[in-house]
Amino acid sequence: MGVDLQQDHFTLFGLPRRFGIDRAALDAAYHELHSEVHPDRHAHLPDADKRRAMQWATRVNEAYSTLSKPRPRACYLLQLEGLDAGFESNTAMTPDFLMEQMEWREAVEEARNAGDGDELSQLHVRLRHQAREQYGHLERLIDVDRDYDAAAELVRRLMFIEKLQHEIDDALEALET
Repeated sequence: MGVDLQQDHFTLFGLPRRFGIDRAALDAAYHELHSEVHPDRHAHLPDADKRRAMQWATRVNEAYSTLSKPRPRACYLLQLEGLDAGFESNTAMTPDFLMEQMEWREAVEEARNAGDGDELSQLHVRLRHQAREQYGHLERLIDVDRDYDAAAELVRRLMFIEKLQHEIDDALEALET
């Protein structure tokens, strides 16, 4: 088991440290590493080696989970660049963005109260499209411009967008029951 627990996630999988990621390469590296460190392969070893195998498997799974999703990957990259954006506590946003969020929330609430699943679905599609555009912009900010402060602000915006997407999902689920 040649996994170095001190490596960053990108190095662990042999990938360049970038937001734009080759998903097929990530998946292939994950499957290769996962099979190498899977605890079942080490079940015959002493307890200390089994614990180490479990640590390695956990590390590989956590790294894959982080890199396979865009927002956690962006947060991780920013962390590697030494940027503590205070994602959970720093929610300062521009007035325009806050107004836009209020409008989105009102539209969701109106559709939910009216029981309008079609409107909720359309809102979800529009929001998903907006998130895709934002992730494209985030890739440029991180990989090309190396503007980590702007990237951190955009990640905070994406947190709001994802939360709203979950609220729409919940509203749609409630209509189905």
